[in-house]
Amino acid sequence: MKSPPPPQLLTATVDTEKSGERLDRFLAATFPETSRARFQALIAEGHVAVEGEPVREARRKLKDGEKVAVELPAAKPAEPAAEAIALDIVFEDDDLIVIDKPAGLVVHPAAGHDSGTLVNALLAHCGESLSGIGGIRRPGIVHRLDKETSGLMVVAKTDRAHQGLSEQFASHGRDGRLEREYLALVWRVPERRRGTIDAPLARSSHNRQKIAVSRGAAARTAITHYEVEEQFGNIASLIRCRLETGRTHQIRVHLAHIGHPVLGDPAYGKGFSASRSGLTDKARDALAALNRQALHAAVLGFDHPVTGEHLRFERATPADMQRLLASLRIGA
Repeated sequence: MKSPPPPQLLTATVDTEKSGERLDRFLAATFPETSRARFQALIAEGHVAVEGEPVREARRKLKDGEKVAVELPAAKPAEPAAEAIALDIVFEDDDLIVIDKPAGLVVHPAAGHDSGTLVNALLAHCGESLSGIGGIRRPGIVHRLDKETSGLMVVAKTDRAHQGLSEQFASHGRDGRLEREYLALVWRVPERRRGTIDAPLARSSHNRQKIAVSRGAAARTAITHYEVEEQFGNIASLIRCRLETGRTHQIRVHLAHIGHPVLGDPAYGKGFSASRSGLTDKARDALAALNRQALHAAVLGFDHPVTGEHLRFERATPADMQRLLASLRIGA
């Protein structure tokens, strides 16, 4: 049996400027390639010593001249299996990878989907280039797309990239670094050509698998800006949505909330099944062939968490949505 690689030893001496700083903050600033959360876990596990004595308190204040040592265990193998699944790679470097996720691909292994996911595919594609995020060799998922939503996703390959990207997604783009736009085909045409949907969301009390607009204590702020790009008579329209926040099912719930659910949405568009009668035969066939919500993550922009360069990517709607769009234009 192959023996595990030895742990890496990190050492540092506290200078006057850092005197009085918390241990976890000192380590995260001194070794930025490893996240503060990871250092907090290492401290709790007894892998950090100050002046040769193990310290298990992350908030322990340091003194000038103290020597700090960290035993950084080698990253454990990832638990999900690596699987050779084809990926549409838009951009990749040592720290992150941007992919155009096809509809039907689950992002992360879970009950009922323990294989065939994006994580399984990335483990095979990235291999040894993945660092130990949280101590495990795995891709860092900082945001998700629903299984049946297509489009752009960024995934971290290193701990430092994971930390930087997570911070940007946590701020929801309000600081100008993060940009997310989606294209959605919706039923009917909004009366206002552009607008903002500001409606808090929470888990539905009637169906825990669904999200609902809520004013309850558990509701979280959710804001979607939209603009009509194209309309097809009065039966449907193509809408561009810009996220100010990124909640689960946010666009799908918000558009249904204003009376314009996404075409093909099985969870939030069922009340509009009768609207299919207004479609041409070709459009009905294209919608049936789509067999999913007509939603695509078209634009993704962010600051590179390591280089600081602003990156922006745009991908057209996939072939199934293109066919539906073409059939709607013919019938409009």
